[in-house]
Amino acid sequence: MPFRPLRVLPLLALLLLPALARAQQGLDRDLERAQRATRVLEEIQMAPDRAIPQNLMQAAQGIAVIPDVIKAGLIFGGRFGEGLVSIRKPDGTWSDPAYIRLTGASVGFQAGVSSTDVILVFRNRAGVDRLIHGEFTLGADASAAAGPVGRYANASTNAHFDAAIYSYSRSRGLFAGVALDGARIGIDDAADQRVYGANVTARRVFEGQVDQVPPAIGAFRSKLAEYTQ
Repeated sequence: MPFRPLRVLPLLALLLLPALARAQQGLDRDLERAQRATRVLEEIQMAPDRAIPQNLMQAAQGIAVIPDVIKAGLIFGGRFGEGLVSIRKPDGTWSDPAYIRLTGASVGFQAGVSSTDVILVFRNRAGVDRLIHGEFTLGADASAAAGPVGRYANASTNAHFDAAIYSYSRSRGLFAGVALDGARIGIDDAADQRVYGANVTARRVFEGQVDQVPPAIGAFRSKLAEYTQ
């Protein structure tokens, strides 16, 4: 029987359609993640008396926003979240964000499931550099502390911000510094490549070596610029 390419093409299309649909769904989810991160940052910083102090934001070398971190368990528990991180470039502007994941485990009585928004403020380059080169653990690879809150926070806390990373969480409308020792942060390479293109790494994202920047990504970077002026 002779080979008939016109008969094979429809079959190949049927085989490829599910994969293409999954890829599009993944991209849509990634862009929605960026929109949620932008919304979390905006909602928190719109309340100056309960926001991250302005001088800490201005001195930040990196900022990560991880919406809807899920914590669940019974005796042994864990947490998981996905978000974005941008770093301060040498000229003082903010990079396009790379996608990250937060994971961790805990032990103790903790029945049920909860969801919190998490913000990490990187005070120096050490934590940022560790993140660029791979996964790191808060408290072990970089000192982490519960961040001060409010415009007058410096009057009653360490005004020099000595910790490498300051962490915050918002749960049920309450926003406060939180200790996240033991949580692991890593780059989500698959999401970066879905959003920015094949073979894109976090380093290339941070250095501006990407050809496509969706509007949802640009909106996150713009909000960072607005709140760190």
